[in-house]
Amino acid sequence: MKKDILKLGLTLAMFAAGACVALAAVYTVTKPTIDGHEARNLQASLNDLFPDADTFTDVDGTLTMDDPSVRVAGAWKATKGNAVLGIAIKTIGKSYGGDASTLVGVGIDRRIVGLRILTLSDTPGLGANATSPTYFVDKSSGTTFPGQFVGKLVTDPFEVKNDIVAITASTITSKALTLIAKRAGEAGSAWLEAAIAGGQQ
Repeated sequence: MKKDILKLGLTLAMFAAGACVALAAVYTVTKPTIDGHEARNLQASLNDLFPDADTFTDVDGTLTMDDPSVRVAGAWKATKGNAVLGIAIKTIGKSYGGDASTLVGVGIDRRIVGLRILTLSDTPGLGANATSPTYFVDKSSGTTFPGQFVGKLVTDPFEVKNDIVAITASTITSKALTLIAKRAGEAGSAWLEAAIAGGQQ
């Protein structure tokens, strides 16, 4: 009996070890492809936010975020020639289904130039509508949830059901993404003011 249990335990251990090796091999092979795909998506999003920019310079580590619930995962200064157009900030914050990752563009006029939702694990058909290009918070103008942030001053209230239209039946998601956009806007605007004062434009 003991020998059978030992034999079964060893067999299971060998299968587990084999599975770990196989997973590690798959990860090693696929990681460069995944990283390349993410890099292309990021570049496309940066170009989308600042279509006039000819250069994006990594400035990660130079921004400060006052709210610990939102963290900076990357930042890029957008320039055209020697002129600073704005900054794009990759941010991560908590939403209904876990971490949500966004890219927020902030212009030198202290306005949000755009919001791109990179990852969101919220409920399909509800909170996940934030990422849908066919879900409109204003059907008459064809405005999506992220689209309503374009042109907003970073000093605006950013209050759901006030100056921000909520996703139907998804108040938690709406508030979470709005908070991320607001904090990124504030941090980006402060960085740009310091950069301009320091002669970077």
